[in-house]
Amino acid sequence: MAVAPARAAEPGAGPRGAPAAAAALDIPPGVTAGVAVFDRQTGTFTEQHNPRTRFRSASIVKLLIALDHLWNRGPAYGLPADDRARLDTMLRASDDASASYYWSRNGGGAIVDRMVTRLGLADTAGPPAGYPAFWAYTALSAADTVRIYRYLLDSAPEPVRTIVMGNLRQSARCGTDGFDQRFGIPASFERPWAVKQGWSGFGDSGDCSNTTAVAGTRGAVGANDVDVTQRALHTTGTVGNADRSIVAVFTLQPTSTSFGAAYTNVNRLVRSLDVPGGVHPAGTWFGTWGTDVRVRAGTTTSSTVLTELPAGVEVLVRCQRQGQQVEVPPYVNDRWAYLPLYGGYITNIYVRSPDNVLPGVPSC
Repeated sequence: MAVAPARAAEPGAGPRGAPAAAAALDIPPGVTAGVAVFDRQTGTFTEQHNPRTRFRSASIVKLLIALDHLWNRGPAYGLPADDRARLDTMLRASDDASASYYWSRNGGGAIVDRMVTRLGLADTAGPPAGYPAFWAYTALSAADTVRIYRYLLDSAPEPVRTIVMGNLRQSARCGTDGFDQRFGIPASFERPWAVKQGWSGFGDSGDCSNTTAVAGTRGAVGANDVDVTQRALHTTGTVGNADRSIVAVFTLQPTSTSFGAAYTNVNRLVRSLDVPGGVHPAGTWFGTWGTDVRVRAGTTTSSTVLTELPAGVEVLVRCQRQGQQVEVPPYVNDRWAYLPLYGGYITNIYVRSPDNVLPGVPSC
């Protein structure tokens, strides 16, 4: 059986194990990060890095949009069926059209002003002057995001907590705009977790589908107060049993950064955090190469396609098995890697390793 020629792995693109305890934060050069991790059991922060730095919120502001819409609805907190479906889609699949609907209906920037007062937010502000419709330009910090989750978990009426947190626990793998939401918290920890993700500035380079991004949320025009030019990728939510830890990670990355590279940067940063109650999934991290690499339900090219990987993203490999021989000249390989995050396989050809059989990875 023919095998692939040896391929040299790029620096830093080989296998990566779980981070050592108390390791320094893994923030790549050129990336600006704001981080806060709050342990609800001890009432203390285990990580803080630029916690009060303002970032453009991207879709994290949807938490405030949802809370404002649910505010003072009475003991039943009932919503018409179409309204509830819209709210669920906004929170689970980060639907931009739903956010724009609520933003217009409920007063635009006044939503942010009301929630700043209600929750005592210190760093949050509405979109910069001249961009009133751009809800994604709302300024948020990691510290204020922790405060939002603390309100949800400790003070919000039970029906509100159930609606919002219930949706975040059911976060869809794909956003309605075609972007893969399984970065950061969901890529780095076993369930239970609940997440609200945010991304901005990547154009239409999503990998889950061919859906076109909603206009008005990814512009790169100039504005004051928050940076709206660099690429933003944020992961926020809770990790562990009983929502033990609240995690808020905001990043700005150079405009040359691909979605796959930004995704990898955020994953590495989140894996380096001290998150009480968080359990890292078993496996080894490897770099990948190629574009539109398909994750399949089985180990043949005729198996159902589950998704396509963001170009060049790092992936967690749990095990590998022999399957159909695949040829991508000049490479030939009959080994397939199982990716637990996606519940499927990719041919080892696209995994950055010098050998067909990945080192240190057990057989499935």
